[in-house]
Amino acid sequence: MRPTLLVTDFAGTTMRDDGTVLAAYRVALTEFGIPFSEDDLAARRGASKRAVFRELAGRTYAPEEVNEIAERALKRFEQALRNEYKTGDVAEVPGAENALTSLKRAGVKLALTTGFDRGLLDMLVGRLEWSTLFDLTLASSDAPAGRPAPFLIYRAMIELNVGDVRQVAVLGDTPLDLQSGTNAQAGWVIGVLSGAHGIETLGATPHTHLLPSVADLPRLFGVD
Repeated sequence: MRPTLLVTDFAGTTMRDDGTVLAAYRVALTEFGIPFSEDDLAARRGASKRAVFRELAGRTYAPEEVNEIAERALKRFEQALRNEYKTGDVAEVPGAENALTSLKRAGVKLALTTGFDRGLLDMLVGRLEWSTLFDLTLASSDAPAGRPAPFLIYRAMIELNVGDVRQVAVLGDTPLDLQSGTNAQAGWVIGVLSGAHGIETLGATPHTHLLPSVADLPRLFGVD
């Protein structure tokens, strides 16, 4: 049995993440005097970036200052990411494109979701030459709240005309990815060990499957 729709995360799940996102967080948070720990950043991998900056800024700044500071820090974060991704390496998780292409040939609809903004998402999809691979791409602004809320999943279902959430598979490398799949009551909630977290963390988060990487999906779903 295979899903009608696969909703997959981006950085760390289908695109290799060699610490670029964490480095950009550190730059922006430090420049704006927003205290953070590495545990703070690790726990928020996969979240809406705007929500992360608002939450962390709210610990230090007065309520009337939080939104302005968070927006400025977010812009600095996005600038740091763009500078790195425009000139640095952008690569798939090994085997990602082949695995996703196999699922698409088998009739599975593909939706790519991320906590990045639309401009950065489109740039990265273009650099990976994935513009025709996915049936839908969704940025952080395409839902009223990011993970662990299930809204990006539901938006993908609406846009791609999938009416049964039990026929949806959710794939990601962070606890927030898995929590969003569980909150949506998706039929498959699949963690991959190719990104931000290991088996100890993902194994402690409700899921239906844990896989080494996205490259193992065709075997799970019996696709050649």
